[in-house]
Amino acid sequence: CVRAQSLAEQCRENLELHPCKEIFSDCRKALHDYLRRAPFSDYQNSMYFDRFLQWKMLERQPITKDTFRQYRVLGKGGFGEVCACQVRATGKMYACKKLEKKRIKKRKGESMALNEKQILEKVNSRFVVSLAYAYETKDALCLVLTLMNGGDLKFHIYSMGTPGFEKDRVQFYAAQICCGLDHLHQESIVYRDLKPENILLDDNGHIRISDLGLAIKVPEGDPIRGRVGTVGYMAPEVINNERYGMSPDWWGLGCLIYEMTAGRSPFRARKERVKREEVEKRVQEGEEEYSDKFTEDTQAICRVLLTKDPKQRLGCTMEGSTGVKAHCFFRNINFKRLEAGIQEPSFVPDPRAVYCKDVLDIEQFSTVKGVNLDQTDNDFYFKFSTGCVSIPWQHEMIDTECFSDLNVFGPQATRTPDLDWNTPPEPPRRSLLDRIFRRHVRTHQHTQSHTEFTLHTAMLHLSHNQTCV
Repeated sequence: CVRAQSLAEQCRENLELHPCKEIFSDCRKALHDYLRRAPFSDYQNSMYFDRFLQWKMLERQPITKDTFRQYRVLGKGGFGEVCACQVRATGKMYACKKLEKKRIKKRKGESMALNEKQILEKVNSRFVVSLAYAYETKDALCLVLTLMNGGDLKFHIYSMGTPGFEKDRVQFYAAQICCGLDHLHQESIVYRDLKPENILLDDNGHIRISDLGLAIKVPEGDPIRGRVGTVGYMAPEVINNERYGMSPDWWGLGCLIYEMTAGRSPFRARKERVKREEVEKRVQEGEEEYSDKFTEDTQAICRVLLTKDPKQRLGCTMEGSTGVKAHCFFRNINFKRLEAGIQEPSFVPDPRAVYCKDVLDIEQFSTVKGVNLDQTDNDFYFKFSTGCVSIPWQHEMIDTECFSDLNVFGPQATRTPDLDWNTPPEPPRRSLLDRIFRRHVRTHQHTQSHTEFTLHTAMLHLSHNQTCV
């Protein structure tokens, strides 16, 4: 401990004398080299490491449909329905996006489904929906995502009175979308499908970007090409099938700011019947029109985001997202508070209201016929069904107070019975956690090593003390 404090103090002094990245890197390496020796060995021999193993074992429990309670249908996606669900052991609510296996195969959507799942695993942002679990049933692949009860922006723009929003609400949503795009771009991911339907509100009025089926990772220094997106929202470089990096997303932000303000998209009026070719021609050659709903700042940011040449577009220069956040349109937004989740939204959904069309109006999917699943499909399902995702799962344990209820040590930081290797495990009570774990215990009861025995007693302790459920 004294040695670690000495190293930390030395690092602090060096940084004050030479505040540069190289010195910081050297100090961090020196501290890391020290901690990985004796301190880490001490940690491995402590009860805290045993408790860590308990939590990791709990985190890696097999995930099946029985892990959840299923509730009403919320809507539908391209490959199946979306319904509300609840984790039985913790009570946490999520949205379950079901991708029907036969429908995926018929439409050759395997790569899109796997791509969305893998990208969601990489992203951890309060402005992008989080993937908590991925599992399969007999008929479907399931993505368990952040539950967003407030509806989508399209519903709020067009179904809540006069189309469009006041400026402060437009600013707030645009700023959060900007932060979400920034997080994706830091992971070298271009979203490519920014539109009101894909922006969802939570219970508190904050938004998240959803539906990452068209998102893709852009190799460093190697722009991509792909004519994908939604008609009326695709950038000129996408329509022209040119190479691009993150530029389509900033074009999409411009389209959204325009639509939230005007109550219509910039290149096609709502419900206007016009051919795809005509819309694309307007995007490539036409100029958007600005009514008196647009303030000077709003019109200015729309113009620089909807610049046809991506090299001149705001967000695509060397400043990147910093340049967008610095625009005078966002002068009333404190981005540090926004990133911390403490900026108050201008609109909070009514918890008694349902911000979507009646579920009875949701079109039912027809049965897929003539599609047979084989071993190749099973290999794909194996890659998809990887169980829980660490960070969202850990947040679930904290938010539902399971961590504070179960992570209990003895008086004066002594070992509890479940962490004492010399204490035989207590008989488990027939409880919910016991039912969840007993299949795993039965599978491993004849092959447990010394460490596994400790984890086994941990499971019994968790069953015995499951005050969280």
